[in-house]
Amino acid sequence: MHRYLTFLLRAAIAMVLLLGLFGQFVVIPGAAADEVAYFPPYAPLQVPYVTVAILGVACVQVALIAVWTLLGMVERDAIFDGRAFVRVDVVIGATVVATLLTAGVTVHLFVAEIPSPDDGMDLFAALGAAFVTTCAGTVFSMVLVLMRGLLRKATDLRTELSAVV
Repeated sequence: MHRYLTFLLRAAIAMVLLLGLFGQFVVIPGAAADEVAYFPPYAPLQVPYVTVAILGVACVQVALIAVWTLLGMVERDAIFDGRAFVRVDVVIGATVVATLLTAGVTVHLFVAEIPSPDDGMDLFAALGAAFVTTCAGTVFSMVLVLMRGLLRKATDLRTELSAVV
C-alpha cells in the first residue's frame, strides 16, 4: 500500500477518534440534557441511554485503533502474520459488542412504555433507526468474519509459498 494512502487513512482515523471523544464528552451528554429539558419524562432514560451511546462510540474507537495497527502491518508487509489475527479479532469483537448494544436499545424501545411528546413518531423513528443499526452491525460482523477467513487462507498460502521458494 502506498505510504501516502496509509498516511491519509491514519489522518482520517485520528480525526474520527478526536471527533468521537468530542461526541462522548460534549455532544451525547448535551443532546440528552436538551431532550430531558424539552420533555422531562425522559429523565429516567437519560443516564442509561447516554451510557450506551458512549459505549457504542468507544467500540468504534477500539476498532479504529486496531485498524491503525493493521495499517502499520500493511506498511511493513507483515499483514500475513499471525499477529494480524489478534487485531482483526478486536475489530470483530468491538463490532459485535456495538451490535449487541444497539440490539438492547432496539428491544428496550420495542417493549418499554416510553412516553412521547407528540404523536409517538419520535419513538417509531428511534426504533427504526435502532433496528436498522442492529441489522447493519450484524451484517458487518458477518462480513468481517468472512474477511478474517480469507485472511487466514491468504496467510496459509503465503506461508506455503515461502516454504517452497
